[in-house]
Parts: sequence; C-alpha cells; structure tokens
Amino acid sequence: MAARDGKRGGRRGKRVGRRGPTVRVKTARGRKPSSTRWLRRQLNDPYVAAAAKQGYRSRAAWKLVEIDDRFGLLGRGAWVLDLGAAPGGWTQVAVERAPRGRVVALDRAEMEPVAGAEVRTVDLDDGAAADALVAELAGLIDLVLSDMAISATGHRGTDQVRNRRLAELAFDVARRVLKPGGGFAVKAFHGGGDADFVAELKRGFREVRSVKPSASRAESAELYLVARGFRGGGEG
Repeated sequence: MAARDGKRGGRRGKRVGRRGPTVRVKTARGRKPSSTRWLRRQLNDPYVAAAAKQGYRSRAAWKLVEIDDRFGLLGRGAWVLDLGAAPGGWTQVAVERAPRGRVVALDRAEMEPVAGAEVRTVDLDDGAAADALVAELAGLIDLVLSDMAISATGHRGTDQVRNRRLAELAFDVARRVLKPGGGFAVKAFHGGGDADFVAELKRGFREVRSVKPSASRAESAELYLVARGFRGGGEG
C-alpha cells in the first residue's frame, strides 16, 4: 500500500470551523462542578459539533482524519485492524478512507455495528482470544490502529504505566498481523516511557513519527506515534 504524505498532495481533510461564541451552561444548579465543566467544554468544542454534523460517533474521529491527511495511511483496498474501537469514530473514518478494503474493529466492550466494518467483542488480555485473532489475520493487515487508553485514576505514575501497557499490547498484535511494509498508529502519552517505546518501534519499522492532532485537547498529554514500513518477521 503506497503511503501518501500530506505534504506531497495527499487527500485534503474536511475542515473543522473555529470555535463560535461561548455557550453558557444555564442549568448548572444541582450539578457537581466537574459535571458542569465537562458540559461546558462539550458545548463549546468545535470538534464535538463537527463530529455530530458529519455523523461520527466521537470527536476522536477528527484525530484520525488529520493523521491520515498527513501520513496517508489509509487507501483503497487496505485491510485495517482497529483496536479499542468503541464507540466507533475511528472505524467510521477507516471505512470511508479504505473503500473496497476490509476493516475489523475490536473492543472488549460491546459496540454498535458500523456499516462496512466487522465489529467484534474481543479482550486482547485474553491470550487465547488474541492468538485466535492473530492466527486468522497474520500477514494480511496493511494498517493497525489503536486509540486505546485507560480510564484515568488521577495518579500520574499509575496512569502512565497502564497506558504504556496498552500501547505495547497494540504493538504486540501489530507486529504479528501486519504485512511487510504495513503501518501502525497508536496513542501514547508524554512521560510514559515513550523514548523506550519509540526505540522498540524503530526496530520494527523503517520510519516512526509523532504527532499531536489539532483535535487533541491542548491540556492532554496524549500524542500519536505513526510507524510506516513494517520490516516483517513476526516479532519486528
């Protein structure tokens, strides 16, 4: 699958408009302050509004749109594995941008069907389930996506370790199912041992880049690692 770098004339993404006038929360009485802050942020988030308008299930869809516009990961006929897919925003983008391909979306939680995708309930922590998936898809996948993240505990060190584990789990699956030359995009976090993880990726791929999409909240420590040119060999 040929990559398309956004700087070399790749597909233009749909633009998200700038933030409009601030919407005030008029029904804050009786709510916890945290709930009021969350609602205010949602009401004033242009990516939330744009996702609803476009029919995407989450604002996170715009992160993949931007990543694909820049790196050209998706293309006609591509076979895509979307890990931690619920509620399905990334899956929707993958289906749109990989016509005549195959999109397999996994999550440990049940997820509503997405037209054009195979949605499965699979817990990757279940070794037998992960092995069965690999046995089915080994050497067939062009691109593995992972937007997986833990539910934050509020303890920075604990959250970093647990998020790093999810990224490593996604990488373990990726290097067992990807075709040579395939790609991998995974959520990571600043301060989560990312230098060591990037070194692992560089052993398995010809190119590794990092990006923080515009749709990522400014206060979030998240970033995405994009790896292209899988070297093959099963273990990277």
